[in-house]
Order: sequence, then structure tokens, then C-alpha cells
Amino acid sequence: MSPWQQRPPNASAAGGPGPGGNGTGRAAERGSAVSVAIPLTMMLTGIVGNALAMLLVSRSYRAKGSRRKRSFLLCIGSLALTDMLGQLLTSPIVISVYLSGRPWAAMDPSGRLCDFFGFSMTVFGLCPLLIASAMAVERALAIRAPHWYASHMSPRATERGLLAIWAAGVALALLPLAGLGTYSLQWPGTWCFISTAGGSAFAAAFAALGLLSLVVTGACNLATIQALVSRCRAKAGGAQPGSRWGRIATETLLQLLGIMCVLSACWSPLLITMLRMVSEHGAGPCRGLSGDSQRREPRRECDLPLTAVRLASLNQILDPWVYLLLRKILLRRFRQAASAVSKCSNAECRDRAITLSEEIRRTAA
Repeated sequence: MSPWQQRPPNASAAGGPGPGGNGTGRAAERGSAVSVAIPLTMMLTGIVGNALAMLLVSRSYRAKGSRRKRSFLLCIGSLALTDMLGQLLTSPIVISVYLSGRPWAAMDPSGRLCDFFGFSMTVFGLCPLLIASAMAVERALAIRAPHWYASHMSPRATERGLLAIWAAGVALALLPLAGLGTYSLQWPGTWCFISTAGGSAFAAAFAALGLLSLVVTGACNLATIQALVSRCRAKAGGAQPGSRWGRIATETLLQLLGIMCVLSACWSPLLITMLRMVSEHGAGPCRGLSGDSQRREPRRECDLPLTAVRLASLNQILDPWVYLLLRKILLRRFRQAASAVSKCSNAECRDRAITLSEEIRRTAA
């Protein structure tokens, strides 16, 4: 999901006539090089991050003491694989359309490429949301119902759940083949997605499922955070709080908060925008995608869906960092800060500070 193109595709790549043309081929080439660097950088960053995440997951999964974490590791690895496949299937199309300097219709007269692009956007947009919900449910069960989790959850059950999620995503994305919904070219003509024209039920279903996934993820993460805080208070009142438990609880809390913030910030604008456009029973003010009509379009209104889908595209890049790569880095920094604060808050540290300050004053005198 990387529709990062801003220039309409029928603008002349050589700077000739057409919206966006400036009459000088060299200037147009400079603009193309600068603009295409954005989706190219996004694609490479996402691929590297997700590939690294899958490598770390594979190593952790094979470790001896990872039996209790294998279901969670399977979910993380599946999420990274889904995000990487989504970028590999969509980003090269956007980049090639932009570099060609030709309208989408000239490159895809049959419309099959547009359908494939919309299908990929739907599958690899919905599946990460559903996988994130599954991970939130898995963590909530592991923390709030550990005995049930230990007896019922297994890597095999997790694999079946992930296969069901992918099957559901593919089935939903294939609905246009049965005449339920359509994929259409979107502003500025470099990407295709679910059409919202005529109050599409298909678009409404996608947005509703996405928002439901966000609600489930948020509710389960909040439940997990509440359980962790309660356990930390209970253990803090005991004779031995348990440093390992405190480390795991802190790590999980930071990770869950990061997941909630990233998912909400990346996906809410697109899903809400889709529902708003469906409720208006039309494609909004951006129906025209060819010819001089592009110059008459209210660009601010047209850029709203584009900005929203760009935020959703960022989620594919941020996922591996939020779920895995920054986990130990953030935790290490947090523990260092907490250790420094706790050491300086006890009486012994204060006495040492007072003694040191008196020594400094005597030396200065």
C-alpha cells in the first residue's frame, strides 16, 4: 500500500503540455527524481524492516525457551510477512506508473492491473488489522487467563487462526469478481482502491471491519494493561517483587501502548474517510481523473483520501519497529532511566549526595 504519487499521471514527463507540465524536460526529470525517491525510500525501508523482523522472529522461535511465546512470535512473523508482500506487490506498480509519465489507462487499457492493485490494497490492508486484533486477543488471554491459555493455545491453533484471517481477507477482496463492489482509479491516477461511488456496500464493509479491528485491538490491549498494572501492584506489596516480572510487564506495557497509538494514527483517517464518502453516496469531488478536469478539481478535497491512504501505508513500515525491533531498545532506555531515578530516590543516595556536596564546598573554599 504505497500510493505516494502526487503528480497526475497524464502530466507530461518531458515537460510538455498537460497538467503539471512545465515546458522543460530537464526540470520535469528533476521533479520526477525527487518525487519518486519518496515511494522508493518507503518501499526499501519497509522491506528491510520487515525482513529483519522475520529474521529475529525465526531466531527467537527456534530458541529453547520460546515455547510459551511461539504463538505470539508466529503472529509477529505473519504480520511482517504480510506487510512485506503488500509493499512488494504495490510499490513497484506506483513507481513504474510515475516513471513512465503516461496515464494509467494507457498502461492498463483492460483495467486488470487496476483490479489487481485494488485487490492487493484490500488484502494487505485488512489482513494486518485482523492479525493485530488476533495478537491483542492472544496477549489478553495469556495475561488474564493464563491457565486456559496454557491448555488451549498452541502454535498449531495459531497457524489455523492466521490461515483463517488470510482466507477472510482474500475472500473479501474477491467480492468485486462476484459483482459486489468495484475497484476504481483514485486521485491522482496512480493507484486503485475500493470505489465509494453510489454508497458502495463493499467499501462500507471494508471500513467497518477495519474499525472493528481497531476497537477490538484497543479493548484487548487496555484489558491487558489493566491486568498488568494490577499484578505489578500486587507483587510490589509482596516480600519479593520479582525483577524479571517487572521487566516483562514494563516491556509489554510499552509495546501495547505503541501498538495502539500507531494503529489508531495510521488507519483511523482512511477508514473514517471511506465511511464519510460512502455516506455521501458518491466519490466526492474527485470523480474526474483525466484531461483538463484535473485542473478544475478542488485539490484540497482530493488530497484528503490520498493523505489518509499514505498514513495507512506508513503502518506497514512502522509495524516491525513497534512490535519487535524497538522493543529491546526502548525497554533498555526505560530501565536505565528508572534505575537512575530509583537509585537517587533512596536515603543512601541522598546521604551520599549531601556528603559529596559538602566535600565539593570544602575543596572550593
